Amino acid sequence: MPTRVREVTTDEGWDEAVPILRQLWSHVDDAFVRGWREEDDYRLFGLYETDGGDAADGTGAGPDGTLVAVAGVSVQRVLHHERHLWVHDFVVDEPRRGEGFGSELLDWLDGWARDRGCENLALACWAENDEGRAFYESEGLDVWGQVLEREL
Repeated sequence: MPTRVREVTTDEGWDEAVPILRQLWSHVDDAFVRGWREEDDYRLFGLYETDGGDAADGTGAGPDGTLVAVAGVSVQRVLHHERHLWVHDFVVDEPRRGEGFGSELLDWLDGWARDRGCENLALACWAENDEGRAFYESEGLDVWGQVLEREL
């Protein structure tokens, strides 16, 4: 089925996106996730599976289609990269994983970042997320280092 990517900016769009984001951020509440919308440089993109119809066609999908994946990003300059796209959140809806949506959204982000003068796309992956790491490596992302942090 065809897909389209669009920026999630409306309350309704965030209502759809939060449950998918919470599949990654299950240890926080909806209000915490919704708070990212207020960050100046955070942008959320959704990958929608479309069928050319709308909610009136009986599919249950909205006018943009069915949201199947989301990515929260910002353009940054940090340490080893001059200008890069930092992927804060990258989640394919659990029942739709393995269908190619992650690859498609990652490719779209790559093009979006290039159009904005980014030299790299970077992200952090939970240490215990072996499936996620395998996916990212299969998509050509290289392990550059480790993220070290201290709780304040």
